Amino acid sequence: MKSSDESAEGGREIREPSLWDAILPMVVLAVLVAGSLALFGLDALDGPIQVALVLCAMAAALVALKNGHSWDAVQKAGQGALSSITSAIFILLSVGALIGVWNLSGTIPTLVYYGIQVLSPSWYYAATAVICGVIAMSIGSSWTTAGTIGVGLVGVAEMVGVSTAITAGAVISGAYLGDKTSPLSETTVLTAQMVKVDVYQHIRRQVWTSVPAFAIALVVFLVIGLVKGPDVVNPVGEDIELNSLNGIYNITPLNLLPLVLLAYLSIRKVPPSLALISSALFAGILGAFLQPDVMRAFVEGSGNIVAESVKGIWSAMANGFSIDTGIAQIDQLLSRGGMDSMLLTLWLIIGAVTFGALLEEFGLISRLVDPMVRSARSTGRLFVTVFACCFGLNIVAGDQYIALVLPSRVFRVEFEKRGLAPTNLSRLAADSGTVTSALVPWNSCGAFMGAVLGGQPSPTRRTRSSTMPAPR
Repeated sequence: MKSSDESAEGGREIREPSLWDAILPMVVLAVLVAGSLALFGLDALDGPIQVALVLCAMAAALVALKNGHSWDAVQKAGQGALSSITSAIFILLSVGALIGVWNLSGTIPTLVYYGIQVLSPSWYYAATAVICGVIAMSIGSSWTTAGTIGVGLVGVAEMVGVSTAITAGAVISGAYLGDKTSPLSETTVLTAQMVKVDVYQHIRRQVWTSVPAFAIALVVFLVIGLVKGPDVVNPVGEDIELNSLNGIYNITPLNLLPLVLLAYLSIRKVPPSLALISSALFAGILGAFLQPDVMRAFVEGSGNIVAESVKGIWSAMANGFSIDTGIAQIDQLLSRGGMDSMLLTLWLIIGAVTFGALLEEFGLISRLVDPMVRSARSTGRLFVTVFACCFGLNIVAGDQYIALVLPSRVFRVEFEKRGLAPTNLSRLAADSGTVTSALVPWNSCGAFMGAVLGGQPSPTRRTRSSTMPAPR
């Protein structure tokens, strides 16, 4: 982005983008996303929306070229976008590996086994939200919470006959409450740093909006649970489910040790991807001792327990775990995970973040935001403008970090000019930029939540499954 009307780039005359230059990529985005949803429905996330986002990035690149920027500059902007999501890529792949190995080793089945006995359908959604809120607040990560305990809770929901979609919403509600109010959360720390306020002051201001919003959601979840109750079309009885899990796996509290290790590493602020992979490997090693029958059936073993264990762990990390018990709900719960199950999500994130980076680098976002700042003359309108800008960037840029960083940077000076407390800006940015990111399917956060909580097995793994003996 250039600060003057014209500048030189490799001998070229660089022009500032016009309003129409900034609007054109937004129109392309709206048309292509709406078109993909109209043509493909929910299957649009299996490729068509990814193609749409790549085409949107190309449209933004053409606008940059029209304004005199070189193709090298476009490539560098794209490279910067990819480098910015390196951490997210490793986390996604690690979560995929973790889910696969936790299913193989019995960690998720054990969570489900105990959860069925403890959690009542009447208050299941509310309990899910509270559990995820406490865990996310402890470890500071909504992604890790959703990708671990959230996956287990969605699996339990399937078994007790309550809505998995509402359960996923409860997981996200609790995960983002914890994420916003934890001093360990990287988005919370980033927002406070961008606005130049103390992180604990920022959290205290967030509590005034986040806790009441969560309390309202909690009441709604309680009402839904009491009114709706369990799903009467659940074809498998609770006793059959428990017997099936206990027959296939050696159900023991020892299976939960990988979850304890993950919590410990997260609290110790070990990088998320390292903590997730460490927990996955530990679960695999533990599973080799606790679940030898499952391991042997999964890899169609030759009798060499060491080779079977290594192959099983490796395969579950790469392609996920799959099983054929003859009970559809059990199979759907357990046949999940693997790094390859995250590839569609990564494709989505790469397209969205590259598009957003091009919009930011070549001044197209600023061209839209600056008039909004100038027109917001009252304090109330300024607050609404910040909220709209953050939410809009989650939709357009497809990345939570852009939606937090750019408005914080743009509006900070304006808040200083008007004598407004910077904590107002940090709270507004977090309230609008953090929690709305999971509502956009092509946003990195929305794509992640859909991938880990959607509950569908990877298309690349459906042709391969292990046939388990009948439950003991």
